[in-house]
Amino acid sequence: MIEEIRHNDIVLSIIIRANYDSEGIKFFTPDDFSQQLAYMKREKDYVIDPHVHNHVERNVSLTQEVLLIRSGKVRVDYYDDDRNYLESRILNKGDVVLLAHGGHGFEMIEESEIIEIKQGPYAGERDKERFEPVKKENIEINQ
Repeated sequence: MIEEIRHNDIVLSIIIRANYDSEGIKFFTPDDFSQQLAYMKREKDYVIDPHVHNHVERNVSLTQEVLLIRSGKVRVDYYDDDRNYLESRILNKGDVVLLAHGGHGFEMIEESEIIEIKQGPYAGERDKERFEPVKKENIEINQ
């Protein structure tokens, strides 16, 4: 299952649930996203030709990140660019989430292992602005 979280027609996030299944290759991101996300399922003996990637200069002005939930359960809270809370989703073991726009925060519902993938080089604290999280009584979990 694929979930797209949108606000004002802007894709904030794409969630690929652990049970997602499809044949071939499926890209979930538009070509202009600086982080590309796809799912690939190939039959036994399928060959991807060896290749190298060309040096192509790109201009990345917004960090987009992908998280793979290796274990546990995580709540992701979504915010707009003005730091207004929008909604929350629960991520489980095997789920993958692309965080494309807006703000986000997390709470570990269970002990969790997460793999994070994002563009570099890392710019330290210049990469983000921290702000106060939503109050627990205002959390709205959408499924």
